[in-house]
Amino acid sequence: MSLNKNVPSQGNTSQELPSIAAPLNDQQLGSLQQTVAGLSSQQLAWVSGYFWGLAQSQPQTASATAPLTQAAAAVAAQPAGKLTIIFASQTGNAKGVAESLEQEAKAQGIDVALFDASDYKGKNLAKETHVIIVASTNGEGEAPDNAIELHEFLQSKKAPKLPNLKYGVIGLGDSSYEFFCQTGKDFDTYLSKLGATPFIDRVDCDVDYEAPASEWKAKALDKVKDDLAAGPQAEVVQLPVGQASGHSQYNKQNPYTATLLTSQKITGRDSGKDVRHVEIDLEGSGLTYQPGDALGVWFDNSSELANAILGKVGLSGVESVDVDGESISIHSALVSKFEITASNPQLVTKFAELSGSKKLQKLVEDKDKLREYATNTQVVDVLAEKKTKLSAEELIGLLRRLTPRLYSIASSQSEVDEEVHLTVGLVEYDKDDEKRFGGASSFLTQRLEEGGEVKVFVENNNNFKLPQDDNTPIIMVGPGTGIAPFRSFIQERDNRDAEGKNWLFFGDRTFTQDFLYQVEWQKYLKSGLLSRLDVAFSRDQVEKVYVQHRILENAAQVWQWIQEGAYIYVCGDATRMAKDVHDALVIVAEQEGKMPRDDAEQFINDLRKAKRYQRDVY
Repeated sequence: MSLNKNVPSQGNTSQELPSIAAPLNDQQLGSLQQTVAGLSSQQLAWVSGYFWGLAQSQPQTASATAPLTQAAAAVAAQPAGKLTIIFASQTGNAKGVAESLEQEAKAQGIDVALFDASDYKGKNLAKETHVIIVASTNGEGEAPDNAIELHEFLQSKKAPKLPNLKYGVIGLGDSSYEFFCQTGKDFDTYLSKLGATPFIDRVDCDVDYEAPASEWKAKALDKVKDDLAAGPQAEVVQLPVGQASGHSQYNKQNPYTATLLTSQKITGRDSGKDVRHVEIDLEGSGLTYQPGDALGVWFDNSSELANAILGKVGLSGVESVDVDGESISIHSALVSKFEITASNPQLVTKFAELSGSKKLQKLVEDKDKLREYATNTQVVDVLAEKKTKLSAEELIGLLRRLTPRLYSIASSQSEVDEEVHLTVGLVEYDKDDEKRFGGASSFLTQRLEEGGEVKVFVENNNNFKLPQDDNTPIIMVGPGTGIAPFRSFIQERDNRDAEGKNWLFFGDRTFTQDFLYQVEWQKYLKSGLLSRLDVAFSRDQVEKVYVQHRILENAAQVWQWIQEGAYIYVCGDATRMAKDVHDALVIVAEQEGKMPRDDAEQFINDLRKAKRYQRDVY
């Protein structure tokens, strides 16, 4: 911020600063008086808070003049009233909510600052007046990678007391998981224990979070605005805000309608899996992405599945329902507006009440069994538990709104230009002699034809990025479709002529049927771009071998690479693989680094905090 020292006079120009003993000489005091002449009392209060903030970042030196009086010092000690928004985000949802909250706050004239949790120093909370934390939950109740340090800091003895802080927390999560919105709950608990006061109750949002999040944001900003208006900083001096540049107009709410170029099966004829290499045309969209980012895909559900669901509850499909103020047929709503593949505990609980199913009512009483059942049972099979007639409104009352699926991008834009590539595994299994399919995966691999339209957007993932220094070695662990981002990594490093060593651990079922992108990896290995390739095909021998076993077999070399500054990346299944790989890395540190187990675990966690150990798991 720069202040114009020649502010034109408005009305009475004889406003002078109070005559108090100040650590300024006469010339400095005169310049300051001239600078702030004409500002209102509210503007003066804001400038006072602004200079106070600057003062906190300067080293304390002895003043050559008299110190501030006690009264003036008390005024200066009050932080300028403003709103600080901090997002703890893994896949980008919490970041998106935080960014929209920031824009809405600016539109209402609220002085606001937005921070990635990894860029925010926890001790600065003591200087804040109002803070909102938007927090997603990673894996089994863990904080997102960008928030690990702040999350730990608030539990430590270093955390400051916060009696003057007012805060709000909005949690994003998936109620199918045991530790639903745990990170948001944690931040709420930690801030409260430090003496901070919630100015609004925490809200825990499920996967269809847009509506409750929007309602909470409106209430929160109303309260913040009222609080700030009640204090001496009532009127915010609104500084010009530049428009963000370099971003496409397309996003989750406004996706780009792209076309499918190709969907090619890359598993063998006799493989138990159907994995496709999918190429999508982005020409003219302006969409850009970096290795490590994800592509959001909006999809339509299967019309046949919609009909099957309607049949289970005695509906014809022509019944009308109101969705977002528009009257459409229940069949159309099921195809394009609601989630009709994946089940969830809420749906099971609601249908247990409507149907009176004793089996489901018994499940509802055991949260662990309910969660397991919901995870492994599709909507149509829940409805089949007991024949029950439902109205169209009752049916959609059971369902979540349709949400896009995120796929790790499998290409570097420097290699493919205005295209984006994905590695999509078709989700399919048998249920009572019928096939069940995943919603998005079956859309991309079966129902979408070449040249067909698909709505997409780029979801940036700043928690999964190549090191800035191209000389840094990297270790990539990506079994199955977890290989996708590493194809983008290696293409990027190839195009950048990066000198850093590259080591890939890949695993799947069999060498002959499931070695995804085998020809490409062998080409990179032959050229020397890929320094090492270690594979684990679990079903090619009697005893199953996985990527974590290969890591342990090469423990000495893995440790050497880590000592050389290597970054470690893990992509794929969060339930088992990511945990097993993490344990393997801890064992490597323990054995090769000659550390006690606790120290080894701390060492690996410190790598994660330093962003040298990054995970994209699901």
